[in-house]
Amino acid sequence: MKHPLHTLAIAVAGLLCISAAAPALADDTGKLLLTGGVSTIDGAAGGGLTPWAVIGSNATADQIGGSAYVTRVNTQDYGLTGYGAAIGVHDRYEFSIGRQDFNTGITGAALGLPGLHLRQTIVGVKARVAGDAILNSDTWMPQIAVGAEFKSLDSSGLDATLNALGAKRNGVDFYVSATKLFLAQSVLVNGTLRATKANQNGLLGFGATLGNPHDSYQLEPEVSVAYLLSKNVAVGGEYRLMPNNLEDAGRTAGLGDGLRSQDWKDLFVAWAPTKHLSITLAYVDLGVIVPATTNNRRQTGTYLSAQLAF
Repeated sequence: MKHPLHTLAIAVAGLLCISAAAPALADDTGKLLLTGGVSTIDGAAGGGLTPWAVIGSNATADQIGGSAYVTRVNTQDYGLTGYGAAIGVHDRYEFSIGRQDFNTGITGAALGLPGLHLRQTIVGVKARVAGDAILNSDTWMPQIAVGAEFKSLDSSGLDATLNALGAKRNGVDFYVSATKLFLAQSVLVNGTLRATKANQNGLLGFGATLGNPHDSYQLEPEVSVAYLLSKNVAVGGEYRLMPNNLEDAGRTAGLGDGLRSQDWKDLFVAWAPTKHLSITLAYVDLGVIVPATTNNRRQTGTYLSAQLAF
């Protein structure tokens, strides 16, 4: 089986080859800056934390385009590095791959595993099924897309703990997103409904069967709002509800509420100095993450991401 890094390299190479061979490249695009979103931490186009109904890259209806990104998130006790690529086909289909490396910091040390990193690969697909965010900007019709994210957590020193909690290392998120651009008011609004079993987005596995089982899909809403200050600068915020599968398992294991999770949120500013480059800076609040080892500290900090798109 290929290492995820090899898979990612193949995906990027394929993206470049497809775009080079395409008869209509997204180089000469009419897509408005920032209306295609940026790359989420999972690789799909949207905000930083949640996917939107838009299709990534600069490609319009008769074009094929692509994007690549790198993201860094730092909180009081943890760090996350993410990177990946996506292909947008005819502004209707999106295929993405993302790789995450989570430094467990104080939690790994408390478990006797200093330097522990949790690594996850995410393969995403998305299809626009109705509406057009730009062409329908003067109506109430939003752009609607459905998508899936296939997540695989690498084997690590945490395997025995996840097995004891009954958390799987593979899972699939399904979602539907609706994105509405109010062009005259320079406002973009997105709502996403996600069906998921993921613990902390999958970095702590999927579901839990110890104690009171939490091994079924839960519907979790996500909301984004962005305001275009100018044609290449947007500010906004996101709120993403998260499942809390591990808390009961933690209580059964004698940890009290030491494995509970909370919702994620951010406030961001996105800047596109050119049509090919965007940079996003955000303040993030990820709630508590394994509070048994962090003295219940909320994990707030910074989010920085850069994306190249064509």
